[in-house]
Amino acid sequence: MLDQSLLHERIAEILPEIITIRHQLHRHPELAHGEQASAALVRETLAPLHLRMLPPFLETDVVALMDGREAGSNVTLRADLDALPVPEKTGLAYASQIEGLSHACGHDGHVAMLLGAAMVLDGLRENFHGSVRFVFQPGEEVVAGGRDLVAKGCLDDPSPKAVFALHGWPGVDTGIIASRPGEFMAAADFFEIRVQGKGAHASLPELSVDPILIAARIVEALQAIPSHRISALEPVVMSVCRFHSGYEANVIPDSAVLEGTVRYLNMDTGREVPEHMETVVRGLCDAMGASYDFNYTHRYHPTRNDPRMVAVAKDVVISAFGSDGWKDMAKPSMGSEDFSYYLLKAPGAMFRLGMGKNRPPLHSSFFDFNDEAIPRGIYFLVAMALRVLEEAK
Repeated sequence: MLDQSLLHERIAEILPEIITIRHQLHRHPELAHGEQASAALVRETLAPLHLRMLPPFLETDVVALMDGREAGSNVTLRADLDALPVPEKTGLAYASQIEGLSHACGHDGHVAMLLGAAMVLDGLRENFHGSVRFVFQPGEEVVAGGRDLVAKGCLDDPSPKAVFALHGWPGVDTGIIASRPGEFMAAADFFEIRVQGKGAHASLPELSVDPILIAARIVEALQAIPSHRISALEPVVMSVCRFHSGYEANVIPDSAVLEGTVRYLNMDTGREVPEHMETVVRGLCDAMGASYDFNYTHRYHPTRNDPRMVAVAKDVVISAFGSDGWKDMAKPSMGSEDFSYYLLKAPGAMFRLGMGKNRPPLHSSFFDFNDEAIPRGIYFLVAMALRVLEEAK
């Protein structure tokens, strides 16, 4: 049986150190696959614990295994290391010291909570059978580092009985754990469309094949794909997020580039989309005398939670914090997560941790992970590991 009072006591003891580490990570954000200092800090923090530190799989990852009293199943807990190319405007004493970068998605908080869970579990090794794997993953943002880390074998020896991850979430009361069975987050594909036209002076547009005009028509036409080429019963979100072309106000350029994402919950639906997109692009370019390059990559798989693991989590939270500590999510998010690749290898689930109702949104220059939520996040990660290992005995 889990001794809740002992667990709360141990978390309270380490909390000042964990918050200090979180602030240190926050001051020094690093982009995907450039997380050398963050990984070094994680390794330094884990060094005194009873862990088997594995050699890096992707250079800036940290993967470590903790063995319990006897052999048994494995539970894997994951946090992400990378920051975003978003300038920070919080004005905090520990604000980012790296111009143009910040932990605007709260990965500093995720790392801090997983370090806290490792510290707490280190003192409880005689209380569980099996092992706990701690994965500090690089490159969650945009590059889907989780896909590559799993492909390199980070989950292979031993294979996990369950995998779990926790993500800070503004708009939910501080410390509330939220999730849902089944579809949790969408797939995300990335595309780039390069329209190659013919440049000319702005006073002689009749001599050009204007790539900006053609690209603008492509942007508009793409919006008809979710509404007219895909069933209305299938959610698809298509967003053009970058449109760049030209170098002078009086010159029609030779080319224009569009970049964006496509998000969906159904993989069969997702496989249809690139063909529909290229049909639109080809038709408009042919009609207006341009050529094109179309690049499309399936980068993030839909994140689907195991219903039984969500039920276990709900019971763990309600047992510790009452029914007010848990929130059932009514619908999935069209955001995406590379934790989906862990869930393709083992049953498990991803959860939201409330940052507060009125906190700035994720990826905002004003976002900061709420330190008040950290104790409950640590508790949840530890309790989930112990619960699943106990049931697997």
